[in-house]
Amino acid sequence: MTSDLTLAALKMALQRRQPGPGLIHHSDQGSQYTDQAYQALLKDHDIQASMNGVGSWYDNAPMESFIGTLKSEWVHHRLYHTRDEARPDLFFYIEAFYNRRRRHSSLDYLSPEAYEQLYHQQQSVA
Repeated sequence: MTSDLTLAALKMALQRRQPGPGLIHHSDQGSQYTDQAYQALLKDHDIQASMNGVGSWYDNAPMESFIGTLKSEWVHHRLYHTRDEARPDLFFYIEAFYNRRRRHSSLDYLSPEAYEQLYHQQQSVA
């Protein structure tokens, strides 16, 4: 496992979202997340790394839940012959459907995008 894919994903997220200070990045202790270049990129953007303990899955439960949902709702219903074929389809699921339209019971049945907008509206009122 190399860090190329995770580095590219983190760079894209940083460019698109431009997070402010105080961001915490949760991950497991996989080699792609402990990679020096990946950790340097986190540090360069003042992002605090938070890794669960060895053999401990519960700190990363939200991400594990997302991966399970991705597989059951999307990936297991498709056949990808190459990574290049899978990439735009997975991007569509995450960006166009999961984040913008899919309602989440843990977010009061709002999409992540709607929930975040509501959060920022409430912060600006307070």
